[in-house]
Amino acid sequence: MKAFELTEASGPQALKVVDRPDPRPSPRQVLLRMEAWSLNYRDLMVAHGQYSARLPLPLTPLSDGVGRVVEIGDGVTRVKVGDRVMPIFVQKWMCGMPAESISKSALGAGGTGLLAELVVLDEQGLVHAPEHLSNEEAATLPCAALTAWHALVAAGQLQPGNTVLTQGTGGVSLFALQLGVIAGARVLITSKSDAKLERAKKMGASAAINYQATPDWDKAARELTAGTGVDHVVELGGAGTLPRSMKAVRYGGTISLIGVLAGGGEVNPTPLLMRNVRLQGIFVGSREMFEAMNRAIDLHRLRPIIDRVFPFSEAAEAYRYLQSARHFGKICISR
Repeated sequence: MKAFELTEASGPQALKVVDRPDPRPSPRQVLLRMEAWSLNYRDLMVAHGQYSARLPLPLTPLSDGVGRVVEIGDGVTRVKVGDRVMPIFVQKWMCGMPAESISKSALGAGGTGLLAELVVLDEQGLVHAPEHLSNEEAATLPCAALTAWHALVAAGQLQPGNTVLTQGTGGVSLFALQLGVIAGARVLITSKSDAKLERAKKMGASAAINYQATPDWDKAARELTAGTGVDHVVELGGAGTLPRSMKAVRYGGTISLIGVLAGGGEVNPTPLLMRNVRLQGIFVGSREMFEAMNRAIDLHRLRPIIDRVFPFSEAAEAYRYLQSARHFGKICISR
């Protein structure tokens, strides 16, 4: 079989195709023939050596994908040959709160990676893909969609009539928009592109804020909520945007810290204390959350937003396109 390896932490150009023997499943394991994959910003960080200084190289990257079961080991009961399944991001996180040892089972960053034609995984680390989704659409769910679901629904307890503010038009943000809309929430979205904001409004965003034209986007968000502030902020920027998020959120509201796209740095936590704001870190989610989200996706026939699909042979080009930040939604790779 063919697989991609990241040979050094120097960027997409370090991705190389290698030939490996076809793997076989052991007891309780499942052999998948991968059909499609999707990229996350984390994958860029891994490729550039920014995710962890201790990643073993070479490594097979990517955490998100969908595949068909082609062989099962002894004792497997969760899936059967022919099933279309998605690996969960954190392979050992079934339910409840994760321990440090469980978090180390995340795919695509030193352990098992999915950017290969065949992959062997434990049966417990798989969930069935919603039937109405294409392979590429299903491949977008394990990280971006589940992260948004965890933030807003599983941890955020989103209610109809709540107001959500989400940042940008990448995968997590657009899933937050879609999930917020089907939950009956009002969703505000930010971007520096008016064209992308118009597309977001067509998807159901109640209001769009161009943060380049309106640097004080926190004030704009408060004005859109009659001075009260939003109930939930999906915080993707990190230290670069968190101070404004703390001003945009209402008293007693929630900020879900998901990304660090705007860089690190120091943040004064006093506004959180004085305004009784909850700041929660979100690390994807458990299998239990994934299956609950899939039931909602199936019920509402939600379809992920895909910007572009690259063939397997052009995986490095898919990385470069993600790096360009020209995308609206998810970038996928297809076999």
